[in-house]
This record gives sequence, C-alpha cells and structure tokens, in this order.
Amino acid sequence: MSSWTANYDGNAIRIENSWWLNKAKLFVNNKLQDEQWYLYSSVLTGHLGSKDGERKEIKVTVSCGFTTFCRLFIDDEKVEVR
Repeated sequence: MSSWTANYDGNAIRIENSWWLNKAKLFVNNKLQDEQWYLYSSVLTGHLGSKDGERKEIKVTVSCGFTTFCRLFIDDEKVEVR
C-alpha cells in the first residue's frame, strides 16, 4: 500500500492506494470523502472548509504503472504531497 499526506490551511489530507486491490481512498481530517476502484488510474474528489468558511474543492489523481503517482489539486492549484 502507498500513502501520501498534505496539510492545507490546517486540514490533514491523506490519500491511500492499495495497488493489489486497485482501490484508492481520500481522507480529509481522518474522514473518508471518496474511494474508487480502478484499473490504471483513479480520480478522487472531495472538499474542505477553510478558516474563513469558504468551501474548497479537492481533486486527486492516482495512477499506476511501474511506479505509483499521486497528484493533489485544491481549487485547481497543485499541492505537493509527501
């Protein structure tokens, strides 16, 4: 299993990928917001609330081949994951 994390505006974001099950999950503040079964790639979506009460959209792309990649975007801006 692979996992990636990011912290954005005080929110903990975690993406998990079970490559042997072909399943990806998106957690925001330890709450599951999306999960998808996939063959080669998956797009997960979610949202978070900012401190000023604004809702921000989350999009995650997980893709597999010889290496697994994860890309996180919040309101159409790329956010680095670890």
